[in-house]
Amino acid sequence: MYDAVVLDNDGVLVGRTPFDTLREAAWDAFVSLGVEDPDLAHVDDVAVGVDPATLTDICERYGLDPTEFWRVRDETAAAAQIAAARKGQKTPYEDVDALRALDASLGIVSSNQQATVDALLDHFGLTGHFEAVYGREPSVASLSRKKPSPYYLERVLEDLGAETALFVGDNESDVRAADNAGIDSAFVRRPHRRSTELTCHPTYEIDDLHDLVSICGRAPVDDPDPI
Repeated sequence: MYDAVVLDNDGVLVGRTPFDTLREAAWDAFVSLGVEDPDLAHVDDVAVGVDPATLTDICERYGLDPTEFWRVRDETAAAAQIAAARKGQKTPYEDVDALRALDASLGIVSSNQQATVDALLDHFGLTGHFEAVYGREPSVASLSRKKPSPYYLERVLEDLGAETALFVGDNESDVRAADNAGIDSAFVRRPHRRSTELTCHPTYEIDDLHDLVSICGRAPVDDPDPI
């Protein structure tokens, strides 16, 4: 039914990063640039989900260059998440192995840093199973390209040469990104999304990645190495 399946990373393939980890990384970014005691509200603003206008406003308050600050913030956030993975605090979901049975090319689109996604895939031995992987580059411009923008999704679909594709995510922004790219979506109701009420309509709602097998078909399984 689909010649490509593209997946979000955090909350779909690997566990989400605790907010406190991202908050500490954001705090460290301020400190490394000479701001010893930033307002915690501003730290929280840049820890998750910041937009370019808010970032620029916060940086102006502290006399920081937004481009330099965001590069440092992304570097500290990536390092914190990679460290968490190496400590066993951020791990793949047990059902990731179900992707072996899908009769489709596989890709990843994440709003996390490219450096983080690449390092996690390498650490967990997953790199070779995905033909195209896109995360954010460490630039202010990348903030406008995050989902629900279809920017990275359209790039991965082009790389995969996909005519029909399914995007699998655990956020409403994933569903909207798929809609904006003109493809189908599957919303994964991981434990942290069991009670989430959506204001948009995914093509499918699934409990875990095993449900993708019935949606996407089963490929011959002759590779002895699990994902």
